[in-house]
Amino acid sequence: MTAAVPTGALSSYLSGAGLGASLIVAIGAQNAFVLRQGLKRRHVSIVVSICAFIDVLLIALGVGGMGALFVFLYGLRAFLAAWRGPGHLNASDGDSQTAIGAACTVLALSLLNPHVYLDTVVLLGGIGAQRGWPGNAWFAAGAMCASVIWFTALGYGARLLEPWFEKDVSWRVLDVIVGCVMWWIAASLILAR
Repeated sequence: MTAAVPTGALSSYLSGAGLGASLIVAIGAQNAFVLRQGLKRRHVSIVVSICAFIDVLLIALGVGGMGALFVFLYGLRAFLAAWRGPGHLNASDGDSQTAIGAACTVLALSLLNPHVYLDTVVLLGGIGAQRGWPGNAWFAAGAMCASVIWFTALGYGARLLEPWFEKDVSWRVLDVIVGCVMWWIAASLILAR
């Protein structure tokens, strides 16, 4: 016999996964580095593992409090990035890097970025905490799974995306998608009150 997952747990899990995914896919320095390492096929396992571990740890520490306004502003930030146009990624930038160098770079890009704390500890943690036990645990699990899946897919799937990300418009499309998802989440948080 298999135990059924309660509807509330599944809803919390899917909400955490959706919000976590929408936050993590915004291309910044960390994701660009993971993508670059994946395109080069260099130290992908180390880079992906470090990124996923940091997100899982910060989400676990942050199941605490924030709201729809922050999500709305985050979506606005993504739309502004699409408007400005971040350019394109050149995978051949830089020399070959050792595994330790790649690990140190991704640690710095992850931990020295103030957005990582806002996204994981403040935003995900705050929204997750509103669900109470055990909904907050399911929400955190969903967000953690989204992070692990994203970094794994980005690192190992990067070589498939190389032709697409050589075009400036690709980055703008990605930012518009992130902005739409963020505004959808903000609206759903406002309407749920």
